[in-house]
Amino acid sequence: MTAPAANTTVWDTKTQQFHGGQDWKFLNNFVEDFSVTTNCLGTPVKAINAARDAVATCHHYPPANQEPAKSSLAEWIWPEAWQTNSDRLLLGNGASELIDLVIRSAPQGSWKAGPWDVQYKEYQRSAETNGRDILSPKGNDKANVVCIVNPCNPTGDYKSIDELKAWILENVQDNGVVVIDESMQIWVGPNFREDSMTNQTEFLEKTFKERNISIYVIHSWTKIWSCTGLRLGSIVCPTVSHCVELKRIQVPWSVNSPALAFLDEVVRDKEYLEETWRVTPIYRAQLIERLEALGGGRGWEYFGKSYLSWVWADMKDVAVAEKAVELAKAAGVPVRSGKPGYERPTFVRIAVREPKQTDILLNAWKNL
Repeated sequence: MTAPAANTTVWDTKTQQFHGGQDWKFLNNFVEDFSVTTNCLGTPVKAINAARDAVATCHHYPPANQEPAKSSLAEWIWPEAWQTNSDRLLLGNGASELIDLVIRSAPQGSWKAGPWDVQYKEYQRSAETNGRDILSPKGNDKANVVCIVNPCNPTGDYKSIDELKAWILENVQDNGVVVIDESMQIWVGPNFREDSMTNQTEFLEKTFKERNISIYVIHSWTKIWSCTGLRLGSIVCPTVSHCVELKRIQVPWSVNSPALAFLDEVVRDKEYLEETWRVTPIYRAQLIERLEALGGGRGWEYFGKSYLSWVWADMKDVAVAEKAVELAKAAGVPVRSGKPGYERPTFVRIAVREPKQTDILLNAWKNL
């Protein structure tokens, strides 16, 4: 049987949302995947070993209560108050499962994305599949369900916690539901918790009490810890009862034993995160500097905060962007086209990687 020749053939576009991250398995000369926004350090070794050891228990069911991984993550999210918050935490088979759980459980009505040019598409896919009216993110209409990816993947936009609170109050109806995706928020730096909605208990309680607005916070842990194949996410619910309702519609054992073992171990790896916060801004700045030299005079633009694990690049020309994607793939270093899925055909998304890997990509583009 002949393997598919391209990423796009892997997806059933009639029923699935297109994503990146598929080209690597079809490239005989594969070197590194620049199409996914995972950590440039690769997967933490201790966590890989823990997941590998857990495979030996695959003849047993995973723990139905997701322990001890769930409590370990709760202690990592709320170091000073994890025991009082852990019952509001639920793990899932990647963020995408949890996105769908919230959208399905929310009252029927309208749906609205964050104010960005474009954001992670699984939210809109789920809203459309569940029959919601899709409102323009640029309009002033309030929706009964709003979803904002912050920082936004792919655009790299970011709202501080105060800006985020104001946007929520202006865009959601009373009795509505808010989903905040903070999957990339950990890259903010060592003080990321201070700017995270997971630690805004007073605001969450006040908004729920005064306007009956339910605010959920979702994380995909597969990017910061580079484990997309394991499928691992979590959701912080506004109250314990909200979490119970999600559990009612979640399939049992949705997170497997290797993923739980990985999570339980990886939250203890402080050195990995410290190195992430140190090198990512350096590698990203170097990448942009070299892109500017490569595209000098062509008006290319680069978007995203300095600490993020990718660059959203506008090459200003559809043909040039398509050629860039083609050349990267031919060199074994695929990038994410902005055309399928995002509908931004002049853009490419380039992951931050180690300089020696970036050399291969930029050498492939030297005659672009």
